[in-house]
Amino acid sequence: MTLQPLLTPLSPQNDPWDPLGSLERFGRHALTSVEFTVTNLCNMRCEHCAVGDTLTMREADKLPLERMLSRLDEVEHLQTISITGGEPSYSERTVRDYIVPLLKYARSRGIRSQLNSNVTLDYSRYELIAPYLDVMHISFNYTSADDFHEVGFARSGHSVPRAAAVRMYERMIDNARRLSAAGVLVSAESMINFRTHRKMPEIHQLIREMGCERHEVHPMYPSAWAGDLPALSKQQMREAVTELLDARDPQLWMLFGTLPFYACSSDPADRELLARLGREPRVTVRNDPDGRNRLNVNLFTGEVFVTDFSDIPAFGNVLDERLDDVFSRWLDHPLSRSVNCHCPAAACCGPNLLVKQMYYEEIDFMKQKAVL
Repeated sequence: MTLQPLLTPLSPQNDPWDPLGSLERFGRHALTSVEFTVTNLCNMRCEHCAVGDTLTMREADKLPLERMLSRLDEVEHLQTISITGGEPSYSERTVRDYIVPLLKYARSRGIRSQLNSNVTLDYSRYELIAPYLDVMHISFNYTSADDFHEVGFARSGHSVPRAAAVRMYERMIDNARRLSAAGVLVSAESMINFRTHRKMPEIHQLIREMGCERHEVHPMYPSAWAGDLPALSKQQMREAVTELLDARDPQLWMLFGTLPFYACSSDPADRELLARLGREPRVTVRNDPDGRNRLNVNLFTGEVFVTDFSDIPAFGNVLDERLDDVFSRWLDHPLSRSVNCHCPAAACCGPNLLVKQMYYEEIDFMKQKAVL
């Protein structure tokens, strides 16, 4: 597939979703990424889903696409768009009328795009998307079809036949391989949680065999629909990351995000792990985009959120104001200022609100300094 000639290939050296680049460029956080929630429909009901309480069996009409594109035109420093749900590809009409036009817009403007999908539907659905998409972001937290069956339908409210789950699992793997062959960067995200933290090397091996170009790893912080799931300690997370680093394929790009470890930590074990992550080839640690360089727009209501899975209510509406104006107002909010730290020495933008509340409630990150 043909990329815009002026776009630098995505790589460990070039991750435009990381807010650090725009922060260094402009001297403060700037809105460079917009995420769209395009559906509340999904063919799965994963136990860890952060937006599960918004999923429906039927949904209302979406706002006109033209209104969304005009709002994107107004974003001065836009570098990336992301599309999420629900399962964005659930409805072919949504794919044709909203997703493909949004991706074509991104290509015409020379910006990068990502779609968050479980890729369990017929490949023809993804063939419509592949020519215009940069990153297919999939969730992969399994060591087998039985894992997929147990985790992926834990909250379905009814029994799902194992045979049906096995077919979806196999289709997911096949679709990931075919998308990679078509030139799409398939990024398989695994969450470190109570089910996976001792299985990360095995999950990594399956992702490598699927032909994915990137393995993305994030700790799971129980929130919203998944708020009743067990939380891991920082030590358990450190052990999971260490085991994964010991076993990983060094040729595969590994992207870690929302880690609860910081160079200003008083815990030497945190700092030692960060130092190792910095030394490892083809390993990157992404600063959290939510609320720093990204806003989420609900395509049904026009409501704008600083994240798509936070308890923070809508911060504005695209029907009433520009996205840059909503973002500026958020940066001035006390919640934003409480975590709006930046340590150039550690290339770190600090924790998001969820991490701070879970592990660092008493710490004022605005007064912290890196120990290097």
